[in-house]
Amino acid sequence: MPSAFKVADFVLNDWGVWASDSVGREASGMHSCPNCAEIPGFIPKLQQRRLSPLARAVFNAIDRCIEPGESLPTVFSSAHGEVGKALEMLKTIQAGEELSPAAFSLSVHNAIAGLYSIAYRNQQEITVMAPGGEAIGPAFAEALGMLREGVAEVLVVLYDEPIAGFYPVAPFALNGEFTCALAMRLALAGKGIPLRLSRVPKNGKAGEQPVQLPLFVDFLRGGGAAVDFWGGGWRWEKI
Repeated sequence: MPSAFKVADFVLNDWGVWASDSVGREASGMHSCPNCAEIPGFIPKLQQRRLSPLARAVFNAIDRCIEPGESLPTVFSSAHGEVGKALEMLKTIQAGEELSPAAFSLSVHNAIAGLYSIAYRNQQEITVMAPGGEAIGPAFAEALGMLREGVAEVLVVLYDEPIAGFYPVAPFALNGEFTCALAMRLALAGKGIPLRLSRVPKNGKAGEQPVQLPLFVDFLRGGGAAVDFWGGGWRWEKI
């Protein structure tokens, strides 16, 4: 991210989370089941069938923040996206079978964002990020940039699922233990939770987004007044 970014205050007006482990149970009311996130009822049956387990988790979290048909500028952030679908396509090729164009379109990094734009009829700006070592911080920086340009609210969606053992991750902290999706409505003012995002010196390894996301959810649920992810160089504070 640009070195000029140092500190920014904002308000978390609303948020929703779905997780396939205990991190999400209290906040989302869901039980531990990675494939059973409820799909919002207004989504047509044809489109529901196109939603992967990860997409279902994302839609479940988003549905707790916005109304059907409500359009907000949106920032999606995922370290791995639908990489599991990409692996399945590789297996299909290896087996000598023909690839489905629809399967390919649903495996790209912005696939879930595209499905969201259709389901919610969202014609606002949508950004999709793969943040790497900066983890969850860049999505907030992107949203804050939109807010400072005059947008009233921005929806930020962070999501990831465990990746298959086929992909080597050791010794890096790249992989989460369970599926987690977090949706947040951010604004510069409002009656929500006032927060401050600031840069801190990078020191150590905090893990990438799949590792940080459950820790950030715990922070929102009351886990302390501040959370530092030194590896990415970010700090969030409740003010």
